[in-house]
Amino acid sequence: MHAIIIANGDIPDLQLPLPPHDLLIAADGGVAHALRFGLAPDILIGDLDSIDAGDTERIERAGGQVIRHPADKEETDLELALDHAIEYGAKRITCYGLLGGRWDMTFSNILLLASPKYAGVRLEAAAGGTRIHVLRGGETLELAGRTGDQVSVLSLAGPALGLTYEGLAWPLADADLPFGSPKGMSNRMDQDRAAISLRVGVVLVATRSTAGRI
Repeated sequence: MHAIIIANGDIPDLQLPLPPHDLLIAADGGVAHALRFGLAPDILIGDLDSIDAGDTERIERAGGQVIRHPADKEETDLELALDHAIEYGAKRITCYGLLGGRWDMTFSNILLLASPKYAGVRLEAAAGGTRIHVLRGGETLELAGRTGDQVSVLSLAGPALGLTYEGLAWPLADADLPFGSPKGMSNRMDQDRAAISLRVGVVLVATRSTAGRI
């Protein structure tokens, strides 16, 4: 099951139609982005402190579900949306609007994707021509793109052990990437398909398409 979440970060434009999906969730103020692009979320969730009352009514008239949480809560609106998607059975989640605006919220959103509670779920974030993937130990990420697409890898939780790259200009075989090291930056695909495997740890894989927005 594939869920799409639209959050309240920067989304200057959005390539439509969206990828095939089973569930569309707006995280609080992300509903304004959804409505701007003519999308009707199945669910609007959050404390709803960043939206117009009219937007809530529009979602309800379209048959969507509005789930309001108290403002004094421990979870961010994105976390609520992620948890709700998983409760619905999502095994793949693509997020839009995670970047931009408040820097603290941007970092929080990225680190949230690396939370251990989301192990077993394929998590991605899209922003213009950049796509962010979370890869965990024991997993392999298959990349489809074109020659020249940029690929960067950053460790998110301690050292990343046993990194192997196939199909990239600078391949690796069972290599280690220290936490905080920029050594995984700015590799590139040298064919239309590539694969990154990780033995231990959690890494962020960012790909940037030479074709523009994805």
